[in-house]
Amino acid sequence: MTFPFLSIFKNNRFPSWIPAVWLLWTGLHTWVATEMGYNLRVAAIESLTYNLLLAFAAVLLINILKYYTPGKGRYINLIALTMAISFIWYVSSRSILYALFNNETVSENFWGNEYTILIPIAFLILGCVALVFVLMGTMEDRELQIHQKADAEKLAREAELFRLQQQLQPHFLFNSLNSISALVGTDPVLARKMIQQLSEFLRGTLKKDDQQQIPLQEELRQLSLYLDIEKIRFGHRLQTEIKISESAIDSLIPALLLQPIVENAIKFGLYDTTGDVFIQIHANKENNQLHITVSNPFDAETASPTRGTGFGLASVQRRLYLLFGRNDILQTMAKDNQFITTIIIPQHD
Repeated sequence: MTFPFLSIFKNNRFPSWIPAVWLLWTGLHTWVATEMGYNLRVAAIESLTYNLLLAFAAVLLINILKYYTPGKGRYINLIALTMAISFIWYVSSRSILYALFNNETVSENFWGNEYTILIPIAFLILGCVALVFVLMGTMEDRELQIHQKADAEKLAREAELFRLQQQLQPHFLFNSLNSISALVGTDPVLARKMIQQLSEFLRGTLKKDDQQQIPLQEELRQLSLYLDIEKIRFGHRLQTEIKISESAIDSLIPALLLQPIVENAIKFGLYDTTGDVFIQIHANKENNQLHITVSNPFDAETASPTRGTGFGLASVQRRLYLLFGRNDILQTMAKDNQFITTIIIPQHD
């Protein structure tokens, strides 16, 4: 059989130290009564009666507060409720004691005009219990709100990350399909090869959709597929150099981060210059940070790399901010007709 009324004792909001304090208070009450001349039997019965009913009153008050919490500026209702329960407690206690002892003097002589003392004491004790319960409930509600807000923000970040990633895939896919379409008539063998590479690239992309960070070595394998496709599109004009230090090869990097950065480098390099384009990708690890640089040539007269980073880099920068909460992870600069993109990713060994 279960007693919902006593479910408060199983609630985390019920402090475990309260029963110990109640027992201590009951013992103190008994001791004071015996020191004032009452025999132990009378003192113990009076103390147990008062304090058991007071404990019952406290449980009643807490159960009421489980379903009714006074709003801001309405704590007068809580005071009135506590006072009413204190008065009911006093009347009930005195009735039980008179019934138990009949004409015996139990506590009247001890307390004198006892209601002026007992009711305020009960009010203070019950008020403290109510205050502790309300404060703990407020703290739990605040903590729950913080967790709910954090979960909502996390879901929003994940949704935006997914949206950014999905925006990049069609952008690259359309360009590749246009190139395949152009090759179908002139070089069917090369078109089939490009289709196979594109299929493998997209398969790898789908596998990494749910991964936040992967080893740099794995990211470079996916990037190589992308570069093979681009080299078919642009032919001998596109040349690349990838240099990765041994210390950096196992460093973690957000999945599919390099492809839009290299795509941006190819765009600036090939579209704004007339000769061959040499794209350099270097990575090394320093001071527990992964440093990656991607550089490409540009024509200062036809390009404006310092004015903006375009959709690709802007989306990458937003993604890095959502992942790391910083805006300084991706940096760009133009120097000696080279446009350089630098990424510094913190590592947690």
